[in-house]
Amino acid sequence: MNSKTGVIVFATLSLLGLALPAEAHPHVFADGHVVLDIDDAKELTAVRNEWTFDKPFSSFAVTGLDRNHDGKLEPSELKPLVETSMKSLADYHFFTWVTRNGAELELSAPRDYTYRFAGGRLTLRFSMPLKTPAPIGDDLKVEVFDPEYFVAYTFPEQGAVRLAGGASGCRGTYSPPKPLDDQIMATLAAIPAEQHDLPPALEDAAVGLANIFTVKCP
Repeated sequence: MNSKTGVIVFATLSLLGLALPAEAHPHVFADGHVVLDIDDAKELTAVRNEWTFDKPFSSFAVTGLDRNHDGKLEPSELKPLVETSMKSLADYHFFTWVTRNGAELELSAPRDYTYRFAGGRLTLRFSMPLKTPAPIGDDLKVEVFDPEYFVAYTFPEQGAVRLAGGASGCRGTYSPPKPLDDQIMATLAAIPAEQHDLPPALEDAAVGLANIFTVKCP
């Protein structure tokens, strides 16, 4: 999990020619949901992410994209943004990992990726298929997080994960990340926004920020 964070921020703002605001880690806040696709053999086949970004970041990201000046952002106007974001995220594992018995499973290229802008917030949706479907079991784990805490993900206590496909009788469980103490939060906040990597002393704390999803089937 060798992620250089802030990819969405820098890719988007670079695309738009905008300067990065001064605030440091975490810089962007996203509300997340996960859909886990399960086949009839009770195997995980894909992870579908939905990230709705905070209004300040969304406002930066969509600046200048309403090219016909109709007050709306059509799919065609958002397409360059999503293409750039996905190309950049490819270098950073899309902040999504699937492991079995602690070993990382290989993911295929993303599909069905789109941006939507509504209520002043930008939502990114995309699907990450597994190269080989993985049998559901206690040793199978999906993690969504930014290991360097440039992007802070929040998932709801209820409805964070949904199962789709051949998931009859299966149940998805969400385990939230460990809270950071005040001292670590203050140290993170003092890191300059242009510094991508966390100091080694903070790396272990940031790894504990993983949002973890598991599935149990009868």
